[in-house]
Amino acid sequence: MQTRAAILSAFPAERPYAASRPLSVETVDLADPGPGEVLVRVVAAGLCHSDLSVINGDRPRPMPMALGHEAAGIVERLGEGVGDLAVGDHVVMVFVPSCGGCAPCVEGRPALCEPGAAANTAGTLLSGAVRLSRGGAAVHHHVGVSAFADLAVVSRRSLVKVDPEMPLDRVALFGCAVLTGVGAVVNTGEARAGESVAVVGLGGVGLAAVLGAVASGAAEVIALDVNPDKLALATSLGATAAYDPRSEDTVGTVREATRGGVHLAVETAGVAAAFKTAYDVTRRGGRTVTASLPNPSVMMPTTQLSLVAEERTVRGSYLGGGVPSRDIARYMALNAAGRLPVERLHTGTDPLERINEGFDALADGATVRRLIAIAG
Repeated sequence: MQTRAAILSAFPAERPYAASRPLSVETVDLADPGPGEVLVRVVAAGLCHSDLSVINGDRPRPMPMALGHEAAGIVERLGEGVGDLAVGDHVVMVFVPSCGGCAPCVEGRPALCEPGAAANTAGTLLSGAVRLSRGGAAVHHHVGVSAFADLAVVSRRSLVKVDPEMPLDRVALFGCAVLTGVGAVVNTGEARAGESVAVVGLGGVGLAAVLGAVASGAAEVIALDVNPDKLALATSLGATAAYDPRSEDTVGTVREATRGGVHLAVETAGVAAAFKTAYDVTRRGGRTVTASLPNPSVMMPTTQLSLVAEERTVRGSYLGGGVPSRDIARYMALNAAGRLPVERLHTGTDPLERINEGFDALADGATVRRLIAIAG
């Protein structure tokens, strides 16, 4: 069979992407799903910095590659051995397939799945197979998903079945922004009711972290970003205070307002200065979480002395530090109850043909979560 897909053939790409056109929408060949795999008709896919980091070269991947990892769709066909899904089921895609049998998976940490990480790095599905091709040559899969396409063949281990009553353009956001941002607060950060929480960087993941902090019962939620529109949005979502971290003595202001610093700070911006701000606004004995994926050359700008003498905790959070099949259901239940208004993160929808322009807006910080509408 064939499908339209947004293909990246080389990186890094020059800005503006509207002119350089790094992503070309092409018709490519798509093989049938193999054992343990599923053919999904993609309905909506989000533009995320994890895609942008491949385009700009921060996260080198094998080329050519069909991008897209935050998406939702409808099951079209089942590969051999898939017995717990049916044609017509609504699903959300997860960007780390978990094998279920390696040591991290057995320990309840599917984000660290070893075969999943190896497959994602190689640009294959969990099985090691590549189902996309162009002119007989392989087109690699992006983190096992490749969702900027009409159709995608993915591992069953990359899918979570969802309630068909929820609109799929909203469901798509749960696969990355919500799973990562909310999870960084409640799973990795272990936020407790009545604590103070700061979020540095207010993209889709950061604003989802703000929602998670509010839903967890934080007494104070401090939002920090250089974009005034995002600060205003964070306040409307429940942040109790909002600051531009470039302002003079923002760190001192936050520490004073929170009586020595926040209990938990979450950084989602992917730059060293943002991590430093998050660490500096955290109180003695507090917890600092980073959920961003900066260029591999970026080093953490902090001192070991403060980490020890102040009994700080610094933790990384990938896939929200949780279990997607469990957490996505919980977050959707909170959304249905009105306690996690994820739909407010959606700031526009584009056709697949305007994907390069969409990544320009993302790179400029001018959007929270734009979606690519693939199918009705």
